[in-house]
Amino acid sequence: MLTIGQLAAYAGVTVRTVRHYHAKGLLPEPERDHSGYRRYDAGAVVELVRIRTLADAGVPLSRVRDLLAAGDQEFATSVEDIDRRLRAEIRARQHHRQRIARLAAGDSLALPPEAVAYLDRMRQLGFPERIIEIERDSWILIAAQMPDAVPALMAIKHAQIDQEPLRRLYLDVADLVDCGPDDPRLPALADRVADFIEAAAAEAEGMDDEHPIGDELVALLDEAFIESFPCAPRLLELLEQRGWTGWTAIRRTDPGTG
Repeated sequence: MLTIGQLAAYAGVTVRTVRHYHAKGLLPEPERDHSGYRRYDAGAVVELVRIRTLADAGVPLSRVRDLLAAGDQEFATSVEDIDRRLRAEIRARQHHRQRIARLAAGDSLALPPEAVAYLDRMRQLGFPERIIEIERDSWILIAAQMPDAVPALMAIKHAQIDQEPLRRLYLDVADLVDCGPDDPRLPALADRVADFIEAAAAEAEGMDDEHPIGDELVALLDEAFIESFPCAPRLLELLEQRGWTGWTAIRRTDPGTG
């Protein structure tokens, strides 16, 4: 006859595991002997090994009791069901691993390839990482709401960033990412932004916007811009003085509201 410790050692489990199987009703508890100890026979060792083998194979403890009592055909059917469940879990875990790998990949976690390529181009052109992160977060918002429009919008962005005047303007905006509302460079920057907007508006006159951004997304992107640039409220104020309002969807101010 064996003590609980000896039983556990024979079966290759811990005493705690044996007690857990007792609590689950998988392994019957023997009566105590005259000394108050529970003693286990060889049958208990065999039963415990069978339980441990099933548990190690991934069988849920809730199914172990049924399998121990099952006939050959029922056992085979149950094992097939369990195998299908395990394969599904493996596929799910592989998917989770792929998501974790994408986390390590940085920009590609929540962005389509076109946007990732654009951010890489910004790095090649010498944009500071802070402004790239702000740009990345904006495109995450856009891609989440307008995934089908991203390739076309990215083609436009690539063409724009390869234009020296716009790139220089963009870099100057990036230089002010941490400046305050009283920075003396802001009025001159507002002049340059207003001039660019004026030229772009003239060029696009009469053309329809193929991928209009909804008002809610515009508001969200403008909010992100204001939160990212301490000087943003002052810059927007200066632009409004020059006849333009907004940032994501810039438009002329209504003369009647001035």
